[in-house]
Amino acid sequence: QVQLVESGGGLVQPGESLRLSCAASGRVFRINAMNWYRQAPGKQRELVAAITSGGITNYADSVKGRFTISRDNAKNTVYLQMNSLKPEDTAVYYCNVGVLYPVGISNYWGQGTQVTVSS
Repeated sequence: QVQLVESGGGLVQPGESLRLSCAASGRVFRINAMNWYRQAPGKQRELVAAITSGGITNYADSVKGRFTISRDNAKNTVYLQMNSLKPEDTAVYYCNVGVLYPVGISNYWGQGTQVTVSS
């Protein structure tokens, strides 16, 4: 099993920044893609940002230019730097990790961290 521990959420005002972290531990054989999703009240969970094992990134149009995803492979950790936050960024943010095993890939989810952007 793999455990994902998220941190860094909180309450901020519009225009401010937050940095989310997600650390993987346990049977981490080889981490493939690392992703951040979010889910706002009454809405479906959506992909915010993704980063491959080779460092290729992808972003939702709504966060391009404001959010940056990065990873530290030595620490099995993924980060999400969120700048110029808007009220519509308010959601529970989840990290999602694909771990590659000899028999295939398994997906794991963090517990979620609340991000609230409000004046």
